[in-house]
Amino acid sequence: MNITPVAGERRHTLQFLREIRAISPVFLGTDVDMSAVVRHRETRHKYSVVTYVLHTAARVLAAHPEANAAIRGRRFPRVARYPSANGKFTLDRTVKGRRIVLSAVLPDLQQASLADIQRQVDHFRDGDPQTMPEFAGARLLQRLPWPLGGLLFRLGVRPLSRRGAAFGTFAVTSLGHRPVDAFYSVGGTTVTLGVGRITERPVVRDGAVGIAPVMHLSFTFDHRVIDGAEAADVLAELKYALENLTGEE
Repeated sequence: MNITPVAGERRHTLQFLREIRAISPVFLGTDVDMSAVVRHRETRHKYSVVTYVLHTAARVLAAHPEANAAIRGRRFPRVARYPSANGKFTLDRTVKGRRIVLSAVLPDLQQASLADIQRQVDHFRDGDPQTMPEFAGARLLQRLPWPLGGLLFRLGVRPLSRRGAAFGTFAVTSLGHRPVDAFYSVGGTTVTLGVGRITERPVVRDGAVGIAPVMHLSFTFDHRVIDGAEAADVLAELKYALENLTGEE
């Protein structure tokens, strides 16, 4: 047996998990026929599936300000509804030989095209997390003693005026590159979307059974902010938008 302190490279993740304990998560999910997305990827640029989900979710949430929101406080809770849809997505990276998860927030995605979003995604996926200025805060948390790091983290993300920029107003996380069909994550936002793999499955169209590329879209929402009916509306609109993608906006 070998018992050691938690590696410094994971301290930012532990601070994040400590901060989101107050969330009251509820889990929904639906299967999405990704035929339109697959066709678009074949005829246009090779955008990532995460890019399509970020693009679609930002537009849907901009139309649902009750869900594009955050809550703070126990005795006297307050809710902030944000005018912009800031999408957070996760990155699987290796730092100093240790595999860790990082996240990046892309602002104002309700106005961004697929190409704009893909350029931002590529910037973070191709960059070096040990030198990129966007990850300076994570690197600081990795170095600081635990109590001091926790204090700075709370000061940085708890104020509602900063939370939308620091955490995003919605989150997208993907394990679709592995044989994972569904998983449910809490991304620190009112809405977190989990993206699984796309597989060929039987579907019924116009009364006939066919084969289509299908992806399970997981949906976690914070029940403190919205109720199930609002969450179901958001998920239904996400499903419809992905299944009826007609071209780049």
